[in-house]
Amino acid sequence: MATTSGFKSESKSSPSDLHATNLHNSDARNSDELSLQKGDLLDLESVDPVLNAKMHLVNNAIDEIGFTGYQAKLFVLNGFGYAVDSQILLVQSIIATNARWEFHPSFANGLTIAVYVGMLVGAIFWGFGADIIGRKYAFNVSLFISAVFCIVAGAAPNWIALAAFVALAAFGAGGNLVLDTAVFLEYLPSRHQWLVTLMAAWWGLGQLVAGLFAWAFLPNFSCPGDPIGTADTPGTGIECNWSNNKGWRYVWFANGALVLAMSIARLTVIKLKETPKFLVGEGKDEEVVKTLQWIATKYNRPCSLTVEDMAACGTTVTGNDRRRGSVTAHAKSRFSVGEIGMHLKGLFATRKMALSTCLIWASWLLIGLAYPLYNVFLPTYIATRGAALGGLSTSDTWRNYAISNLASIPSPILAGYMCKSKFFWGRRGTMIIGAILTMAFFFAYTQVRSNAQNLGFTCAIGFCLNIYYGTLYAYTPEVLPSAHRGTGNGVSIGLNRVMGIVSAGVAAGANTATPVPIFICAALYIVMAAIAAAFPQAAQISDTPGQLAGEM
Repeated sequence: MATTSGFKSESKSSPSDLHATNLHNSDARNSDELSLQKGDLLDLESVDPVLNAKMHLVNNAIDEIGFTGYQAKLFVLNGFGYAVDSQILLVQSIIATNARWEFHPSFANGLTIAVYVGMLVGAIFWGFGADIIGRKYAFNVSLFISAVFCIVAGAAPNWIALAAFVALAAFGAGGNLVLDTAVFLEYLPSRHQWLVTLMAAWWGLGQLVAGLFAWAFLPNFSCPGDPIGTADTPGTGIECNWSNNKGWRYVWFANGALVLAMSIARLTVIKLKETPKFLVGEGKDEEVVKTLQWIATKYNRPCSLTVEDMAACGTTVTGNDRRRGSVTAHAKSRFSVGEIGMHLKGLFATRKMALSTCLIWASWLLIGLAYPLYNVFLPTYIATRGAALGGLSTSDTWRNYAISNLASIPSPILAGYMCKSKFFWGRRGTMIIGAILTMAFFFAYTQVRSNAQNLGFTCAIGFCLNIYYGTLYAYTPEVLPSAHRGTGNGVSIGLNRVMGIVSAGVAAGANTATPVPIFICAALYIVMAAIAAAFPQAAQISDTPGQLAGEM
């Protein structure tokens, strides 16, 4: 964000003393004690005492205003990004088989690699961009980019064009997922930060939508099967083309139309203002106060923060005017390799932050392999198990697929409650429980012997998996400093996408119709539970959302 100099020369107080002095309206903003709890979760902002003091003031102001309709709208509109990410990921998996029947590609898993490459580039591009130019630009345009290429993908004339359009649609969606949690988090009062975990319910809703589209279009608008066939399965001899195999195209058209409606809603329902946390780091104190006062006035809430309060903490200077010994979150040139290095370096500013960053990235790497192996290739596994269990019609297969995705919606609600409860050891305990339960059901799933069992265990896995996944999505931006939150979140999601590409290679060389991927996924979740237990915890604050305001 910004370079900061020392406190004003007339003040001889330490940063913490001066900050306490500045909180002259503490009766309206809770108390000094509560304010001191609002340092960054891992206390990173303490390396820059001026930025730390200003973040405390902003957090107090947000708490003073409280939860308003502005945050409620953000919950829905940012949730759209969660939904679109899962929709595009699953839609490409769902339609891949029917598209292969029509285009006969030389590499069957090309769409999987395309979608993960697009999401990888999107996560990195929008992640760094969020820290360099701000959050609101990605919020306003990324869904629109995704919508356009979803619609175009439905009209793809060949396999290569389809893969290119899928990658471009994923580019927009991948950027959304990086920004959704950051934007929402940076506007939330401390006692409502458990809503970041709850937002993962939108991920499950996106999965459900993808499954419903498949159920609606594929059974009725698809060709009979592979016209060429394989050595083990004879072909139908019936050519698949636009006239008799347009179901997968309808899925893309419907998905694109829905995403387009979401993108329009983002521009019309709310006019997003740049987050106060980003503006603080930019040294734009007046804009910070103006934004918070605007929200307070619109919703008839109190806000006693003034420009004088912010100025009393010290002087903030830009990256081009750095002073010796000062702390900065920007390089001399915003658009340079040095700027990227500055944001990466900021994620390792302290020993505790370095440990946390490494563990978070390891978690995203592991789930990036475990999740695609099970979910992206689930249609193949369902089809083979359905045949072994007596066979399922195409309609029943996709009906069960939609039902299993429906089961993943309520789990983030439970995860949000668990995060609020000290009994479950906060966020870390919630992730441990979610990972262990997922592992147990993965092992149990190998013993499925009936269609009913197949559906039941699939639902149980989807439910438990999203307890872990939803909490990790919320925990990641919470422990990242605001100045480098977009970068850290972008790299996390990017690593996840890299492993998705790896999983496509694994699937190409392995038989995904066997229980082997299930055992591999189960083992990975054991490791994820161990990593969650090793996450560092700040000594001065609780791991429960009510006290986890951080500099967020």
